[in-house]
Amino acid sequence: MRLESHLRGRREAGAKALVAYVTGGLSADWSDVVRAIVAAGADAVEVGIPFSDPIMDGPTIQEASHRALARGTTPISVIDEIARLDVDVPLLVMTYCNIIERLGHRRAAELLVGAGVDGTIIADLPLDESGPWAGEAAAVGIENVLLAAPSTPDDRLAEICDRSRGFVYGVALMGVTGERAALTGDAGLIARRCKACTDRPVLLGVGISSPEQAVEAAVEADGVIVGSALLRRLLDGGGPDEAGRFIGSLRRALDAAP
Repeated sequence: MRLESHLRGRREAGAKALVAYVTGGLSADWSDVVRAIVAAGADAVEVGIPFSDPIMDGPTIQEASHRALARGTTPISVIDEIARLDVDVPLLVMTYCNIIERLGHRRAAELLVGAGVDGTIIADLPLDESGPWAGEAAAVGIENVLLAAPSTPDDRLAEICDRSRGFVYGVALMGVTGERAALTGDAGLIARRCKACTDRPVLLGVGISSPEQAVEAAVEADGVIVGSALLRRLLDGGGPDEAGRFIGSLRRALDAAP
């Protein structure tokens, strides 16, 4: 399934896209969590390959990564389990440069596409150094998503939007991932700035924690990405059913918004 065409189709149908993030290997039933959130209305799922030093991520995803690693999770074990997921939405892998470098660009791309992965987000991969990975990914049909921060200058933002594939990931606020009590004005601004540069779908992530915030973010964006708020429920003992209920509440709110 092609990530960008799927998200464009959702936009053309008048829907706001909902992407959910789950840390691979977090628990024995993490793949059941993925199935539950897809059944609840997620349009795509971002699977995190845990890393020991996730510099973009705040305490919640750091805790999830450390818990997954303590269970013996490896990049290969996550990829192998992704290959067994029987879901009908695009799957992305989110990780860090170290993981991709250790696997090797070509091997990583071949492993991911073989597992049915449609896109990647390499959180600490600078635009100026993204060419080798983006090239290997594109060669096998994987769309590499780039991030745009509120502080990104206009000329660099235009280049990010041009070189991103799948969608443009608008970072809703400065700082690391994590739940927030409220969004800032940066969220709407970065969405508008990105959409002025590209017709590619623009999704907002980082800090979106509730149905109300998802609706607020989606006013300017084509959809939202939710991670920490979902993981907090899983870390506190919730399983697939709780994950499905939370994602379902986001889906209903987005669908009901004018």
